[in-house]
Amino acid sequence: MDLGDLDAFVVVARASGFRDAARATGASASGLSDAVRRLETRLGVRLLNRTTRSVAPTEAGTRLLERLGPALSEVEAALDVINIFRDRPAGTLKLNVPVIAARLVLPAILPGFLAAYPEIQLEIIAEDSFVDLLASGCDAGIRYDERLEQDMIAVPIGPRVQRFAAGAAPDYLARRGTPGHPRDLLAHQCLRGRFANRGLHAWEFSRDGETVRVEPNGPLIVSLSTAFDLLIATAVAGGGVVTSFEELLRPHFDSGALVPVLPDWWESFSGPFLYYPGRRLVPAPLRAFIDYVKAHPG
Repeated sequence: MDLGDLDAFVVVARASGFRDAARATGASASGLSDAVRRLETRLGVRLLNRTTRSVAPTEAGTRLLERLGPALSEVEAALDVINIFRDRPAGTLKLNVPVIAARLVLPAILPGFLAAYPEIQLEIIAEDSFVDLLASGCDAGIRYDERLEQDMIAVPIGPRVQRFAAGAAPDYLARRGTPGHPRDLLAHQCLRGRFANRGLHAWEFSRDGETVRVEPNGPLIVSLSTAFDLLIATAVAGGGVVTSFEELLRPHFDSGALVPVLPDWWESFSGPFLYYPGRRLVPAPLRAFIDYVKAHPG
C-alpha cells in the first residue's frame, strides 16, 4: 500500500474537498484525486462521496480515517527522528495564532528564527476562532491562558504582561469632556469591536483592587479580526473612545493623535503562550521553535 495515497485520502477527507486539500498541501487537485482513486481501487470500496459542491467520507471512509490519522502521525513522528542527525532541523512548522499575536508577538521573533533555521518552512494561520490543533493539521498554536486546553503543554512567548488601554482624540475630549471614572464612559461615544462568532464584551477597568465593568454604547462596531484599523482611524478622527492592546494604541499616544483615557484604570493581564499537544513526539521544527522562544523571551 502506498503511504502517499493513504496520506492523500486523509488530507482530502479532512479538508472536505480536493481543491481545499490542494491549497493546504501544495499538491494538485488532480493528483490528489488520482491518489484517492488508486486507493479505492486497491481496497475495492468507495471511501469518499463526491458531489460538485463537496466531498465527504463514506461510512467505510470514516472508519478508515479514524484509524489512519493517528497511524500516519506516528509515521511522521518516526521519520522526524532522523532530523536530530542533521546539522539543522528541516521541514514544515504550521502554527495557528490569533490575529493580535500575528501583529504584536511574532514580528519580534520570526525574523531571527527563520535566519537561524533556513531549512524550516513556517506557515502561519492567523484567525481568532479556537481550533483543534490536530484536526486542523497544525503543530502548535498561540493563545492566552483563558483559552488553553488542559492537556496542552504551554510555553510563554512574547511579553509576559500586557495591558488594555483606552484613548480618544484631543478634539473629541475637548467637545465631550475627559472621563474621570469608567462609568463616565456610559455618556460617551465608544467605538467597539467583536471577535467572530462572539458577542460584544464589557469593557473592564481595575484600580486598587476594584474592578469596574461597563457596557458602553457607541456609533461603530467592527470585526476585530479584519477591521480593527478602522476602529483606531475613527478614534483618531474624533469619532469617540477606543480600547485595545496598549501596544496598538501607543504609537498614536506618542504622536499626540490620541490622548490616554483613564490610564490609572488600565487592566493588566498575562501575556500569551505557545501551546502544543503533550501526548506525542515533538517534531524537530517545533522543538527548534520552542528552544528559540525560550532563549529569546519577550
